[in-house]
Formats: sequence, C-alpha cells, structure tokens
Amino acid sequence: MFRIVLIGVLAAFFFSSTFVLNRAMSLEGGHWVWSASLRYFWMLGLLGLWLALTGKARLGLDALRLFFRHWVFWVVAGSVGFGVFYALITFSSVFAPGWVVAATWQTTILATPLVLLGFGRRVPLKALALTLIIFAGVVLVNVEQASATSVREVLWGALPVLAAAFAYPFGNQLVWEARVGEKSFVPVIDHPAMDDAFCRVLLLTLGSMPLWIGLILFTAPPLPSMGQVAQTGIVAVCSGVIATSLFLVARHTARTTAELAAADCTQSMEVVFSLAGEAVLLGHAMPGSLGWAGIGLTMLGLTLYVTVQSRS
Repeated sequence: MFRIVLIGVLAAFFFSSTFVLNRAMSLEGGHWVWSASLRYFWMLGLLGLWLALTGKARLGLDALRLFFRHWVFWVVAGSVGFGVFYALITFSSVFAPGWVVAATWQTTILATPLVLLGFGRRVPLKALALTLIIFAGVVLVNVEQASATSVREVLWGALPVLAAAFAYPFGNQLVWEARVGEKSFVPVIDHPAMDDAFCRVLLLTLGSMPLWIGLILFTAPPLPSMGQVAQTGIVAVCSGVIATSLFLVARHTARTTAELAAADCTQSMEVVFSLAGEAVLLGHAMPGSLGWAGIGLTMLGLTLYVTVQSRS
C-alpha cells in the first residue's frame, strides 16, 4: 500500500503542471481546444520515441496491433478516459485558477468508488464515508472562489470538472477490467503490452484521437501560438507521459479494490502542488481563510482515507 501511495503522490506532482500551465495558456489568450488536443498529439510522438529508445519498439508495434484488433474498445476507453476528461478540465481553466480546478478535481475520489460499484466491484463503505470530508473541502474552495468572482464563473469552472471526475476513472477502469478479464461486456486483452505503463498510455492516447479531431473540426479554433504549442509539449511530457505512466503503475500494481481507491486518492496532492506552482510561476495570491480550510479538509480526508484503507 505504501509503495502505491508514494508512486501516486509523485504522479500528482507531475500532474499539477496541467492545472498551472493550462491556466497560464488561458490567461495568454490560447484557445482551450488547442491546450487540450495538442497535449495528446505531442504524446503520440513522445511515446513512440520513448518505446524506440528503450528497446521496446516491438512491444509498441504489438500495442498498435492490439489497438486495431479491439479498436472499438480503445476508442471508447480513450475518448472517455483521456478525451472527455481532459477536454472538460482544460475548458474549466478558462473560468477558474488552476488550484481551484485541482481542488474541484478531487471529487474524483468520490466518483471512483461509484464507478467501481458500477463495475460490480466491492467498495469499503467506511472509507467511502471519509471521502465526504474531501468533498466538504472542495465546496469551501469553490465558495471562496464565488465570493471573488461570480456564481456563473464558478459553475462554468466547477461543473465540467465534476463530469471529468467520473470520466477519468471510468476510462481507466475499463482498461483494468480488460486486463483482469472478468467482465463479459469488456474484451479480454491478455498481452505483455498491457503490463507496460507506456503501452497502455499509448493505446488510450490513440483511442482519444477521433474525439480530438472531431472537436477541432467542430469548434474551428484560431491557430495556436508557438508559445502555446511549446507549453502543451511541456504538459505532454510532465503530465501526459510521466505522471500518467506513474499513476497507471500505481493503479495496476493494485490487487484489491481498496488499493485501487488508495491510488486514485493520492491525486489530492495536486491541490498543494498547483497552488505552489501558480504562486511561483504566475504570481497568484494565496487563498483566503475558506480556501485554506478547504485545502486542509482535502488533505485530512486523504490522510484518513489512506489510513483506513491500509487497515482494511
């Protein structure tokens, strides 16, 4: 359990670059569709290069064959778990600071057990009850944000994140179920490529491509600046490749539902890392008393949640 949590916290550190840089690109006038989609176009090249340099080119080709063999599954899993999730997260950055988006994103800790229940997995109710503390922290953070801006902006900043909080664990759980092979509605994919974190990220990224192409054609955003292209590249490396791979390592190391939930729970640390990043890089002011109280409750909920899970 400790190793899973440690890897998850390290993933949260790299994930926080998403919230900070997406907010920076929004403030600079970059369109959110490019901030979202360019990250995944970058990831395709980066993942292919990584697999080639690490001597896993053949495994990468096997992953491509798996994609075409089960393309419907991967398009669904990738479009929901990577596409819908990240499009909504990036859209929210137009209306709210990165640390507020990161704090609201912690509702995924509430969403994950519900997703697990939807897949027929058992979830410890006492641990689930503790996630309400985290939710209370999220509410306080957004109440403070509403006092600084408007209720409308808070809703546009928060509601898409709430939807994303369900999309991400749903997509990841589909992959987990395919690997385990216990559900009739999910194809059984038993292959060494499924044991490699980078191959799993590659498969989900490929699956998200139809959504990104469709979104670009539908919204027809103005061309991105070179600065936005460069910043999405940084997000792709830090969050899309390093953080996502670390998170999938933590999640796929899990052998029980409790360990799965604990891996997802470590994402609470993104709030702290995002707050620090915005203060240093963007010069944003520190949160007020309600914001700090919300962050404190979020961290307390994380600590209690992991403690209870480790004893179950």
